[in-house]
Amino acid sequence: MRFQEVMQGILFQKIIDRVARERSLEVGDAEIQARADEFRLQHRLEKASDTLAWLRDRGISIEDWERGIRDRILAEKLAHALFDDDLERIFTENRTQFDRVLLYQIIVPYEKIARELFYQIDEQEISFYQAAHLYDLDERRRLYCGFEGEVTRSSLPPVLASAVFGARIGEVLGPVHTERGYHLLLVEASIPAELTPQVRRELRDRLFQQWLLHELTYQLQTEEMQSESSQT
Repeated sequence: MRFQEVMQGILFQKIIDRVARERSLEVGDAEIQARADEFRLQHRLEKASDTLAWLRDRGISIEDWERGIRDRILAEKLAHALFDDDLERIFTENRTQFDRVLLYQIIVPYEKIARELFYQIDEQEISFYQAAHLYDLDERRRLYCGFEGEVTRSSLPPVLASAVFGARIGEVLGPVHTERGYHLLLVEASIPAELTPQVRRELRDRLFQQWLLHELTYQLQTEEMQSESSQT
C-alpha cells in the first residue's frame, strides 16, 4: 500500500509539472527560500546547522527538501490557477456541505452501554460531559469531555451527518451505530456556511485532489488503449 501511495504521488507530480508548464507557472528561488524560512521558524531551527541536522536525522538531503518545497508551491499555484475563478459559484451551489456544527460525542463499543448512558443523561443522573469523560473509547475525547470541535456535513459519515444536521441545539441523539461503535451526539451550536479563507482553502484543495485523480485515471486509460491498439 505504501508503494502504491508513493507511485501515485510521483504520477500526480508529473501531471502537475506538465500542466504547470502549459500554463507557464514557475517557482522562483526567492519563493523557495521564503517557504524554507517559514519552515525553519515553525520548527525553531534557528541556525543553518540546526536545519541540516534535522534533515540528516530524517534521511533527507537538502536538494530533496528544496525540491519538495518547490513541488508544494507549484501545486498551490496550479490549484489557484485552475479553481479560484469558480470557487464562489461552486461554494454557492454546495453551501450546505460547508455548514458546521459544534459537536460533542460519546462513542462506546456496545449498544446496551450507549442506551443506558442515554437514559441516565435524559434523566439527569449524569451530564453528557461527565459520561464522555468516564466512558468514551477515545482517550482524547475523554480528556475533553466528548468535544469534537467544529465539523462539516461532508466530514461525517452519512448516517451521522443526517442525525447531526437535523438535530436541535442541545438535543442528545443516539445511539447511532457506525463501524467505530455506538455514538451519542450533542450539537452545542450551529454555524452557517461562509466562504472564509479556511473554507476557500478546503474547497480548493478538495477540487484539486479530485482533478488530479481524474487526470490520472484519464492518462492511465489512454495509455492502456494505446497499448492495446499497438498490439493489434
